[in-house]
Amino acid sequence: MENANFKTYSYRWIVLLAFMIAVAVNQLAWITFAPITGKAAEFYGVSDLGIGLLSMVFMIVYILVSIPASWAIDTFGIRTAVGIGVVLTGVFGLLRGLAAESYAWVLVSQIGLAVGQPFILNAITKVAARWFPMSERATAAGLGTLSMYLGISIGLVLTPFLAIRSGIGGMLLIYGIVSAAAILFFFGLVRERPSTPPCRPGQEERSMVFDGLRQILRDRNFQYLMLIFFVGLGVFNGVATWIEDIVRPRGFSITQAGMAGGLMIAGGIVGALILPPLSDRARKRKPFISCAIAGATLGLAGITFAADYRLLLASSFIMGFFLLSAGPLGFQYGAETTQPAPEGTSNGLLLMMGQISGILFIFGMDAFKSKSSHSMTAPMIALIVLMGLSLLLCARLKEKTA
Repeated sequence: MENANFKTYSYRWIVLLAFMIAVAVNQLAWITFAPITGKAAEFYGVSDLGIGLLSMVFMIVYILVSIPASWAIDTFGIRTAVGIGVVLTGVFGLLRGLAAESYAWVLVSQIGLAVGQPFILNAITKVAARWFPMSERATAAGLGTLSMYLGISIGLVLTPFLAIRSGIGGMLLIYGIVSAAAILFFFGLVRERPSTPPCRPGQEERSMVFDGLRQILRDRNFQYLMLIFFVGLGVFNGVATWIEDIVRPRGFSITQAGMAGGLMIAGGIVGALILPPLSDRARKRKPFISCAIAGATLGLAGITFAADYRLLLASSFIMGFFLLSAGPLGFQYGAETTQPAPEGTSNGLLLMMGQISGILFIFGMDAFKSKSSHSMTAPMIALIVLMGLSLLLCARLKEKTA
């Protein structure tokens, strides 16, 4: 497509697709054990919290590796930096499948997979900025974020069925082969950049990484955005990790828990396909972010109290539709409001806030659940209150024309 001052290339969609597959495979590795917490705890002879640790290491490692990964993305580019994450995902995903009988080796593999995660996820807005014009960047970021949800959705829905049919070891080996195949797919298709920039002069300019970091942290809008991500991603990480424990006391099975979690992610996929393009067309971010947080709060309330399976599924879809579509909108708002700071840095800081809160929320939800009934109603109500407070923060954001 030609424009007055720049040209875009159709190959941008191939690059985005290859990147999306890498993201999806890595997130599948993260969420693998969430819908089979009880079964996995019995298989490995550990507590539910021991299985939760297999997910939490992704958040712990992310905090340590995020800034170096963002520096690598902004310094060395997509193919090299994201390639590091893809190789780690493939190698340790396969190791996890081959050593599936040992909890210790599975934990080591999870740590290796976790190191690869920020090298992939922090590049969402970098891929959008390097290959897409300004008018398509929220859409591209939305599709990149959508692949996160797709990988999580596959894991939540498919894992219980594979664990029942092939056993936990067989399930992990299947996922390991898929992870290894992603390496070939990524390096076979991804190019670093198009022949010419996909935007007007000045729209691709970026400051140095650490200069950009100082600029970002001084920006008041970005400070509010980090708090919103702290709550929103923390809620998502907590609910996704403990989905079976949340619904088990109300009599739902592991397959029903997996379906509820999968439908939550499916809602996010639909939302990521709808809201970011609408935001691009309206050239506004703030009203869409506010709407997303409000809708997600209603869905979270439904998940907390639903006793009917159909209501649980509907609430999961609503929460996913709004909460997960807020992610790409927030990423792009953060990139735009802190320009010319590097996209990988702003993207990484927002995700890091979610990892910190995810650890806190996961431990907190386990610590404050009912000791007698194991119900998580009390910590879930606390999450609803926090979502309401984050909605008030949305009102303080200042719009910047996209």
